[in-house]
Order: sequence, then structure tokens, then C-alpha cells
Amino acid sequence: MRFPTSTQLFSLPLRSTKPPFLRASLVYSRMASSSAFQALKDSSLIKTQGFIDGKWIDAKDGGKIIVTNPSTDEELGTVPEMGVAETKEAIEAASKAFKSWGKTTAKYRHDIMVKFFNLMTENADDLARIITLENGKAFAEAKGENTYSASFIEWFAEEAVRTYGEHIPCAFPGVRNVTIQQPVGVVSILTPWNFPSAMITRKVGAALAAGCTTVIKPPPETPFSALALIELARRAGVPDGVINVVTTQKNVSEVAKEMCENKIVKKVSFTGSTPVAKLLTGMAAQTLKKVSMEAGGNAPFIVFDDADIDQAIEGAIACKFRGTGQTCVCANRIYVQSGVYAEFASRLADRVAQFKVGDGLTDGTTHGPLIHHRAVEKVQSHINDAVSKGAQVLIGGSKLPRPGSFFAPTILSDVPSTALLNTEETFGPLAALTKFETEEEVIKLANDTDYGLAGYFFSRDIGRVWRVAEALEVGMVGTNTGMISQAQIPFGGVKESGLGREGAHGISEYMNTKFIAFGGL
Repeated sequence: MRFPTSTQLFSLPLRSTKPPFLRASLVYSRMASSSAFQALKDSSLIKTQGFIDGKWIDAKDGGKIIVTNPSTDEELGTVPEMGVAETKEAIEAASKAFKSWGKTTAKYRHDIMVKFFNLMTENADDLARIITLENGKAFAEAKGENTYSASFIEWFAEEAVRTYGEHIPCAFPGVRNVTIQQPVGVVSILTPWNFPSAMITRKVGAALAAGCTTVIKPPPETPFSALALIELARRAGVPDGVINVVTTQKNVSEVAKEMCENKIVKKVSFTGSTPVAKLLTGMAAQTLKKVSMEAGGNAPFIVFDDADIDQAIEGAIACKFRGTGQTCVCANRIYVQSGVYAEFASRLADRVAQFKVGDGLTDGTTHGPLIHHRAVEKVQSHINDAVSKGAQVLIGGSKLPRPGSFFAPTILSDVPSTALLNTEETFGPLAALTKFETEEEVIKLANDTDYGLAGYFFSRDIGRVWRVAEALEVGMVGTNTGMISQAQIPFGGVKESGLGREGAHGISEYMNTKFIAFGGL
């Protein structure tokens, strides 16, 4: 299997005409300077090196990756352009550390993780500021991500002391059947840029709690959040070699291949697009590693005639425009029943018109930029395609004429089923509305996709609530809510949206069940 080049890999589906008129104008806020790292309360959280075996190191060849602020296109700093040699070194370090970390008590790991959680809470403003500078999301939302991110460390600290085995009654006298849970070993972790902190702790938290050691490849767009977390983990007492970080961009193909095929690695956990998930799964299959793949989404969002429209509007705002539409569980296709279609479209447009788009560190900003200009191009292509097939632009519809990768929050009405956005994840601030008539019709439309991560619907009919929740072919359903993400839930999808679950039950993905029969009793 041939792995894509770095350019191809990061241009795979992201998680990845002028409008005829504007329904209302948007208010845009002033940009902040990329020098804002200087405003951190603890500037030592900014690390510009990779982390292997407890040491901050540069790339062996001195290569660098330039990290930019998507709000300004200004350089924030650099991190090492590492390669296979550094990756092998990180895997070896993790393997050495596993010999002791894997034998620590659950209580010992719990206590370190509680310290880690407390440090994340104490440094919440700095961690949020880093997220905003490299990812672009509004500061208030970045603080929310840090809270969400820390909740995984807290949750899995408690899970560590609950990794129970079981006693199984035996049919033979004098024999006792028991099972125990043991850590799988070294884990490779590959994460995306849209939640630069939470996507790391959701995986690292489970790995640490289970007794595993890790090698992390953060995205080149948002490495500083990852490195800041690892600095806090180090301060919390995580031993050398238990967490290692390899930063790369141009060498991503080779690094990912090593992380998946190296025999020392026993599990691969990835969040990102479905095409990349398939490639990584194929590589991991060469040695039959355990895998967790949280891949692409194409979430339906359904509003029935009997819905509470106020509730549905709030749900759409939270679900569709969180992270400026750059979340794997956000609404990608919005289906509204004919009886409330006009009211819903009008009121949603009124709400979106109130957004304040700008630099995330500016007071009052509600929505930041997209991660880079390729993301802008993708959103524009989806709009152009839908309009060419009969869709109408209610508001927005184009990139904002300013530095950075800002795109106007957009609502399209009368989107036909043939529009490209119905089969591809847009990953941007584009709400595409389609009218439907019957429950049977919309269930068919909602399930007409290869993906099955999340789905949402609004209805006050209790019978319909159960029917639709069970009928949607997704791993997670939001009923009368647009927000489902929590540390306590089993997060994951069906069909081509992935394998395994994170969050609740997620620790089992990092452990092996061993059966022991005790005879001679």
C-alpha cells in the first residue's frame, strides 16, 4: 500500500459565484497581533522542540516547520521537522518506559493524572490562548475546549482504578476462572488540528490510565497546544519516555508509516479523515495491531414540523457553527420539514447575521477563521457547486476580503440532493438547508451516506423520538440537542466513520483481557 505524500495527506477531506444577496450584514472584529504568545502568564509553556525520552530535542537535520496564525497569516514560531529516525527513537523510548510504567499501580497513575488535570485547570487561560493563536477559534470557545480537554484526564484518572477483571464460574471442580486487564504496550497517537488539545487528552488520558506509553504526532498546524500539554504532564510527574512527541509536516508519510508498522507499537489511535484512516488501518494490519479510528462525518440535522423551533435554532447554531463549522460531528446536511421550513430558514439567518467574525483574542468575537486557505477554497467550492444546481444564498457565501482565512458564515436554502456537500464533509461555516415532507423520506436521505458518526433531530413526538433515534445509522444521536460531546460518553461512529470508541469504554481499547484458569484448588 502506497502512503500519500505529505501534501496529499493534508489535502484529503478536512476535518478538511458571488452570493445573489446578503440577508443581513455581519460585524467583523479587529485582528490581534501574532506576538500574543508574549502575553502568556507562563511563557515556559511554549515549547519549540519535540519531546523524546524526557528531553526537548530538535530534528537531527535541523529542519523546521513554520506555524502561522490563521487570523493574520503571521508566523507564530517553529517546531522541528522530524523524520523516521526520531520516530524510531521515540518508539524505543516508549518501549523502555513501558517496562516500568506498565507495572505501576492504578492508584499511582490516578494520582499523577489528577495532578495533570489540576495543572490544566490552573493554566486554563494560557492553554486557551495558545489554542486560539494557532487554531483561530474564539477565546471563549478555546477555554471551553480546555475544560473539555481536561475532563478526559479527570475521567480517565478515575477509570484507572476501575479496570476490573472478573471471576467466571467453572464447570469443573477445583478450577477457578478469572480474567485480568493488562495494558497493550506502546501506542501511536495521531491527532487533528480542529481540537488541538482535546483530541490528544481523549487518547493520552486513556493510554496513561491503562498503563500504556505513547508516541504522539500532533498536526503541523497546531503543535504548540500539544507541546504545552506535555510540559504540564511532565510537571505532574509523568516519567520520562511515557509520553513522546514527534513533530513533522513534509515527512508525515514516512513518520506515520513507522508509527503504524513498527512491531514495537501495539496500538494505533487516529482522528481525521476516512481516506487517511483506511491507509493507517491497512498499515497497522500488517502486524495485527489494535486500532481506534475516529474518521469522517456527514451528520444529518433534522427538524420536524412538531419541533420546538427555538430549541432547534439554538441546536443548529451550537452544532453547525461550533469551531466555525470545523468539527467532525457538526451538522453537514440540514433537513427541515416543509411546514416549518420558511420560519426556520428565516430565523436561522437572523441569528447568523449577529455573529461577530474576527480574531479570536478580540473581545466579542464569536467565530474565528478557518484553519488555512485550502479550507476556504473547499467551502467556496461547495457553495459554488450547490448554487450551480439551484441552491440560493440567504447570507454569506464568500471569503471575507481581509488577511487570514476568514469565511463569511453562510446559509444556503433549497439545496438539491445532488449537491456535492451532501457527499463530502464541508468542514466550514456553511449551513445547507433542504426541505422534506415525510419521516420516511428524511430517514432515507439521512442514511444515504457512507458515513455514520453523528446525527441530530428535533421533535416533541415521543414515538417519533424513539423511531428516528433507532433508525439513524450513526454511532451517536442528539435528540433535541445539538451538543453531544462529553468525556463520559462512548464517542465513535459506524460505517466508514471509524472503529472503536473513545471516552466512556475507551480505556478498554488500550487494554488486553487475559484469561487465567487456576487449577488444583
